Amino acid sequence: MTPLGVYLRGVLMGAADIVPGVSGGTMAFITGIYDRLLASIRSFDLRCLRLLWQRRFRDAWRHVDGGFLLALVLGIFTSILSLARLLSWLLAEYPVPLWAFFFGLILASALVLLRQVPHWTPPRAVCLLVGLLLAAGIALSPVVAMAPGLPGIFVAGFIAICAMILPGISGSFILILLGMYGPVLGAVKNLQLDVMAVFALGAGLGLMCFSRLLHWLLQRFHVATMALLTGFLFGSLLVVWPWKHALDWVLGSDGELRPAQQVPVWPWQFAAEPQLPLCVALMVTGFVLVWLVERRWGGG
Repeated sequence: MTPLGVYLRGVLMGAADIVPGVSGGTMAFITGIYDRLLASIRSFDLRCLRLLWQRRFRDAWRHVDGGFLLALVLGIFTSILSLARLLSWLLAEYPVPLWAFFFGLILASALVLLRQVPHWTPPRAVCLLVGLLLAAGIALSPVVAMAPGLPGIFVAGFIAICAMILPGISGSFILILLGMYGPVLGAVKNLQLDVMAVFALGAGLGLMCFSRLLHWLLQRFHVATMALLTGFLFGSLLVVWPWKHALDWVLGSDGELRPAQQVPVWPWQFAAEPQLPLCVALMVTGFVLVWLVERRWGGG
C-alpha cells in the first residue's frame, strides 16, 4: 500500500469523523486498513517506551508503523481542515439531504462487510443481531446526565474514543448521549487546557485498551467479530436516517439547542419538507460511491 493510498484513506476517515453519527472506523473498514490501524495503535506499548528510552528512534518508528500512521493522520487533518466548514454549513442549511447521503454511505458499507462473513451459522447470526441491537439501543438512547467535572470529562474521553474507532457509531454522537458534547466543544473553543488535557488522557487510555481488545477479538474470533461489527453498521442506520423526530434537546457550545434523542419517522410523518426525490438520489449516490471506493481500494 503506497503512502498516497494511506493518505487518501485518511481523507475519507476525516470526512466521516466530522459529522456526528458517522464513524471514521467505518471508512477504515471498507478501505481495508482497519486491522493494520488497530495493530499500529496497540504497538504503543512497553517495548515502544523501551526503544525510546534507549534512543533507538528509528526502531521505535518501525515498531509503531510510523510511516503508515503519519500518512493517515495527515489525511485525516487535511480532510477536517478543508471540509469542516463546508459540512457544518450543510448540516445547518440542508440537514435532511446530507443525512440521506450518509445513509447511503453506511448502508453500502454494511453490505460490503456482510460479504466478508462466509458461511452464515446460527452463532454468527446471533453476533450480527447483537451488534444491530446494541447500535440501535445507543442510537435511540436518551442523554445521560453526567457530572461536568474533570472525572466526567475523563470518562467521556475514554468512552468516546472507543466509539470513534468502532465502525458504525461516532465518538461525537456518544458525547451527545453522555451530555458532554457541549462542555467538550466549549473547552476546545475557549482553550480550557486542563479540561482538554483530561479529555485527551481519557481518550488515550481508552484507545490503548479498546484497540487491544478489538485486535484480540479479530485475531481469535475474526468471523464472529466481523458479524458483530456488521450488525453495528446496520444498527447505526437509525442514527443517520434523514427523517427523525426529536424527543430531547441538548444545549450546544454555541448556545443553540440541538436534538439529543431522536426517533426515526417515515418521510410523510416528518415535520418539515421531506425532500424525498433529492434524498433518494443522494442515498443512491452515497451507496455507489462506497462501492466504487471498495472496488478501487477494498482489501488493501
